[in-house]
Amino acid sequence: MTGLVVAARYLTIVPLPGEVPHRADALGRAAVWFPVIGLGVGAVLVVTARVTEVLFPALLAGLLTVTVWKLLTGGLHLDGLADCLDGLAGRDPEHRLAIMRDSRIGAFGAIGLILLLLIEIAAVAELSTSTRVRSLLVVPVIARATPPLLVRLFPAARSEGLGVAFGAGVSRWAAPVALAIALVVALAALRTVGVLVLAVSVVSALVFARFLAARLSGITGDVLGAAIEVAELAALLTVSAWAHLGR
Repeated sequence: MTGLVVAARYLTIVPLPGEVPHRADALGRAAVWFPVIGLGVGAVLVVTARVTEVLFPALLAGLLTVTVWKLLTGGLHLDGLADCLDGLAGRDPEHRLAIMRDSRIGAFGAIGLILLLLIEIAAVAELSTSTRVRSLLVVPVIARATPPLLVRLFPAARSEGLGVAFGAGVSRWAAPVALAIALVVALAALRTVGVLVLAVSVVSALVFARFLAARLSGITGDVLGAAIEVAELAALLTVSAWAHLGR
């Protein structure tokens, strides 16, 4: 259960009592719990969506739901996405990594975050009540199953840092178990279309990580966080397209 607490403390802003290991690789050992934390995030989003859709118009309800979504995760993955996008302006891997370490946000990062949030808000707002609730439960689970897979497939871009320590702590069973959890939840909530959503989401995260790995000579913690955002966006777009085509 220590791994569950470690994962919850890192992936959310929920204050949990007790002590957890201070070793950086403890987060890697907790990676198998990431989809479970995603399920908790999804449950909060379901409650938020049900309450806001009663009180407010669809667009405002979608905006408030996505706001709770990003606040609950402390904007952690958004920060990683912004850093990765800003890093693309670098001239070589070393320069790109230096840009990503800069705490300031650049034009690429700002534009990317704005567009991502607008698309997610629109996608959530336009879904029917039933589809919205089921999707919000599934999407965070699927996205958080991707980090243990990515660190097993791509090398680290740096010789030190949280990303390196995380990768060192991830066991070879973490990715299969995490993906299995995501598949079970996807099938339970979305049935057969859940397999499609899972596939598109994971492939999108893999393509994104591969694209950055080629430009950074590996991946970093920022890449893992950004991949979660990309996976969530891909999953929402897949559900939205499926719902739209099925009308």
